[in-house]
Amino acid sequence: MTDRNDASGLEGDASAMRFVGLEEHFVVPDVLAAWQALDPLLQDFALIPASKGEMAHQLADLGERRLADMAETGLDVQVLSLTTPGVQSLDADAAVTLQFAANELLAETVRSRPEHYQGLATLATPAPEKAARELERAVTELGLDGAMLYGRTRDENLDDPRFWSIFEAAEALRAPLYLHPQTPPPSVREAYYSGLGAAGVALGTHRLGWHYETGVQLLRLIISGVFDRFPDLQVVVGHWGESVLFFLERLAPIAAIAGLERPLVEYFRTNISVTPSGMFSPRYLRWAIDLVGVDRIMFATDYPFEVAPSGGARRFLQEADLSDADRMKIASGNWERMRAGIRR
Repeated sequence: MTDRNDASGLEGDASAMRFVGLEEHFVVPDVLAAWQALDPLLQDFALIPASKGEMAHQLADLGERRLADMAETGLDVQVLSLTTPGVQSLDADAAVTLQFAANELLAETVRSRPEHYQGLATLATPAPEKAARELERAVTELGLDGAMLYGRTRDENLDDPRFWSIFEAAEALRAPLYLHPQTPPPSVREAYYSGLGAAGVALGTHRLGWHYETGVQLLRLIISGVFDRFPDLQVVVGHWGESVLFFLERLAPIAAIAGLERPLVEYFRTNISVTPSGMFSPRYLRWAIDLVGVDRIMFATDYPFEVAPSGGARRFLQEADLSDADRMKIASGNWERMRAGIRR
């Protein structure tokens, strides 16, 4: 029997597609309090929308408001994850305590509405071994579907070997890791984005800086040999590859310079999947298909940070120049296939 969400060879009515968004966020009061207690130099700019205004209410709501917003934009399932910067900027003890609490809440939320919610675990990367054990617990006991990670743990990049126990656990579980943007370090913000007022803050975060930051972190994972050491590791990135796809041909020679085992593009075609993160651009979709193929593209709306018009999420794929089979792969089939391969 073929699951209607498994799009392999599937043709059918595009209006009946099930839409699953992989980058859909929430926040909880204890995490907000921990962020607010940090030294200002360690605070992520995402603290502002997470704690003030309309987005703060949307992030905090795991009930009817969120479901109504999903229905409005045309999303059937949100794969929930703790918003930027997770617990990675906290000290180890606080991070470990909050990863446990956040994952328990997330699992309870998923159990309450399994037809609408799935989840990516929060990991306390300041304590990598405990984070690896928590990933195993989250997948095998709590029923979560991988984890959301951010590129830096304070001033340490994610490719540092001390974090490799997390990749080892993820590969063994066949559980995907979603690599999400975070604000560039203060020195980078000062050097490149200062002196421009509010426009500089926007440029250094949600307009450009977040995406360059994450693209560099993704490239560091590849260049440092993480995927050579863990060849079955699966990583998902948003915003159509966080700028890297658009420079992939330019970047190609770096594989030889770094002594990698495969051409650079092959890592994207075997280990990395991309989502739109609410950037519903037909041009970017065509580019991503050309570079990595339709089987490496999943869906995401980046709730609540990107605002889609009524029905906009669903309409983007319905109107795209795709076969129904490919449309359904991107809407949910590719994710459901990856999810089905997780070792519980």
